[in-house]
Amino acid sequence: MCLIVFAWRPGHATPLVLAANRDEFYARPSRPLAAWPEAPDVHAGRDLEAGGTWLGVGPGGRFAAVTNIRDPRQPPGRRSRGELPAGFLLGALSPEAYLEQVAERAQDYSGFNLLAGTPGELWYYHARETAPRRLPAGLYGLSNACLDTPWPKLRRAKAALAECLGTPQAECLLAAVHDTQPAADAELPDTGVGLVRERLLSSVFIVSANYGTCSSTALILRADGSVELLERSFGPCGARLGEVKLDLP
Repeated sequence: MCLIVFAWRPGHATPLVLAANRDEFYARPSRPLAAWPEAPDVHAGRDLEAGGTWLGVGPGGRFAAVTNIRDPRQPPGRRSRGELPAGFLLGALSPEAYLEQVAERAQDYSGFNLLAGTPGELWYYHARETAPRRLPAGLYGLSNACLDTPWPKLRRAKAALAECLGTPQAECLLAAVHDTQPAADAELPDTGVGLVRERLLSSVFIVSANYGTCSSTALILRADGSVELLERSFGPCGARLGEVKLDLP
């Protein structure tokens, strides 16, 4: 994933309300949101090149998602970052225990942000920090830097998400992350990829001929562990390809 905005509100009937975009080269093979054959209680998209996922849910409302850290100077990792959310969804460790294990081997991966949680707790780990941390209630945004780094697209997406929180609906959440407006040049971060690419990457929903938002996901996690998911897939130049809707007990 390359952009995630979410409201974390423990004790609420819907403790996690989230909208996310996966940005990738369109040619990279992947499978849409579905139950995994080897683990039918895990529902996630799948990267067919490395085998992992970017966002998914598991039994009892387990949830995990990953974004990369944008830094062209970093060396490539020995392992795929998609393993990280998959490992949590396929396992039984608490979010805290799992992220502590991940922190011990973070050097095996290129830079990443990892979220892992259940209906009762949500944890976050940034690969350049020393330890994971439990998140208090709040409205958050995560892209390709640290949690809540105030990039223009995160500010816009968080504001749009806030408008959906009264009675969360999946369509409203997807609309919150389908914003193609680029940031003004004066607002662009400098992440080392050059002005032209910073402009392309500055919109909430990215559109081009070969790289962009490949899927958008709305997730509503209920206190009882049930989950509503809606994933919409896109191709070159933002062409809509299909969608998957799931309501999991």
